[in-house]
Amino acid sequence: MIENYLPVIMQAMVAIGFCASMLIMSLLLGKKGSKNSFKDTPYECGMLPIGDGAPRFSVKFYLVAMLFVIFDIEVVFLYPWAVQFRELTATGNMAFYSVCGFVGILTVAYVYALKKGALDWKA
Repeated sequence: MIENYLPVIMQAMVAIGFCASMLIMSLLLGKKGSKNSFKDTPYECGMLPIGDGAPRFSVKFYLVAMLFVIFDIEVVFLYPWAVQFRELTATGNMAFYSVCGFVGILTVAYVYALKKGALDWKA
């Protein structure tokens, strides 16, 4: 049974040996840099690293991102429906009414977002 796993074991040993040899060679042959406090400071596009690294974003940013995803998915569902509209309405109007319900729910969501001020950029 071990002969079935022998190629996998050999490949794992070669990979581990290669990684270990590269690490050892980099330690032996690599340049040893001098340590000082100026070289150890982080480089931020030519600016001095003052303050926090990541600025805080407003909740409004994430709210607009979620609204974009919601209304982007609307287009993903409406496009195939529009392409197949003639074939869907040939058998009846059920497809039309179902999409009217879908768009109606999204319209209610859009009005709700407007009422809450989610799309007001001045606030």
